[in-house]
Amino acid sequence: MHTTTRSLMILVAGPYRSGTGDDPRKLETNVRAMNEVALKLFRAGHLGVTGEALALPLLETAGSTGPGDAAYEEIFHPVAEQLLARCDGVLRIGGPSEGADRMVARARALGKAVYTGLDDVPAAR
Repeated sequence: MHTTTRSLMILVAGPYRSGTGDDPRKLETNVRAMNEVALKLFRAGHLGVTGEALALPLLETAGSTGPGDAAYEEIFHPVAEQLLARCDGVLRIGGPSEGADRMVARARALGKAVYTGLDDVPAAR
């Protein structure tokens, strides 16, 4: 593991809708998995963030009726893309996900670090 002298802000990107059939319990399980990784990053001295943490409350406020509706299309991935622009990198977790893969491709296009596991993230301490 490499060591960095500063804390990094890292977008945790993983499946949200993939394989869920939009079942609310499965969606929540996916959010929980990303939050658990974000917590591990925090405890390692970094700031782990998720697009879901910002987008989901906005979707509720916008009156979204569920994944894939007009509000979802307007807000969900654009929020993650704007967040990624401010992050130092992205940590890709979990299984297949078009959205998470999109965040990885965008990070690479922006010249940001892409991590594929917690062990790849440089230690902050």
